[in-house]
Amino acid sequence: MDFKELQYVLAIARYQNITKAAEALYLTQPTLSKFLKNLETELHQPLFRRLGNKYLPTYAGERYLERARQILELKRELDQEMGDIIKNNEGYLKIGFPTMRATYMLPVTLPLFHERYPNVRIGIHEANSSQLVQLLVDGDIDLAFFNYLEPDPRLDTIPISHEEVVLVMSRDNAFTSFGKRKKGCKYPHMDLKVLKDQGFIVQATSQRTRQVVDRLFRQQHMEPNIILETENIQAEAELAARDYGMTFITETHLKYVPDRSQLALFSVGDPNTTVTFVAAYRKHSYLPFHAQKYIKIVKEFT
Repeated sequence: MDFKELQYVLAIARYQNITKAAEALYLTQPTLSKFLKNLETELHQPLFRRLGNKYLPTYAGERYLERARQILELKRELDQEMGDIIKNNEGYLKIGFPTMRATYMLPVTLPLFHERYPNVRIGIHEANSSQLVQLLVDGDIDLAFFNYLEPDPRLDTIPISHEEVVLVMSRDNAFTSFGKRKKGCKYPHMDLKVLKDQGFIVQATSQRTRQVVDRLFRQQHMEPNIILETENIQAEAELAARDYGMTFITETHLKYVPDRSQLALFSVGDPNTTVTFVAAYRKHSYLPFHAQKYIKIVKEFT
């Protein structure tokens, strides 16, 4: 067994199709099929069940895949650690960001990082927070930055900052008058129950802010009137400014909305609602030297 064989089996599991897996591995379909047949013969049991053109792991296959991931992760960590020991000015770092966050963080942090470590290549993956977690767990990226809500036993995290999730509406909306000054609140406090019949613009369920908002509504025993669901945070803000509906956005994102003059902001919750922005990496994995340095730059920027 060698590392390539492990990668071949993982590719078949990922694509669930021999032809697609072979294309991803730059092999011919017959070559990959022959490899799998020989491996299953050697192991005296099938690793995949064939359902038409679909390949689904058997119980033995699931165990093989789990160990294969562990072995390849250990090899990746060993390569990184040896690289850090031998030379800390070269390498390849794979980083994940939510799309909106990447829009304003990358133009600042990447040039600073490149100036300090010009020989380190950076691979950027943009996805929602849930997808980034899976990429970390699968070992496809080294590091990710996102808002962290609940402890995940698969991850280790480093706190970067705390951000308030605020209610956003047009400053011309009549309900702005219901905002009240409250101790511990940076913004006027809004009782969500006052808005029970109003229309809300929300993010996709896979996005962290949406998960926070859903929890807020559950705490208030409210069934919100959702008029639009979108992953585009800037569009949310602009629609709210035009009084199309009300929405919820973290303070940090609002800093980068081009025109905030038409927006009214409110604290919600008891007395407000915050999330923690973190750098996350796979549990118990080796955090490369350059990842540590990139985290430091993100902290400086934030």
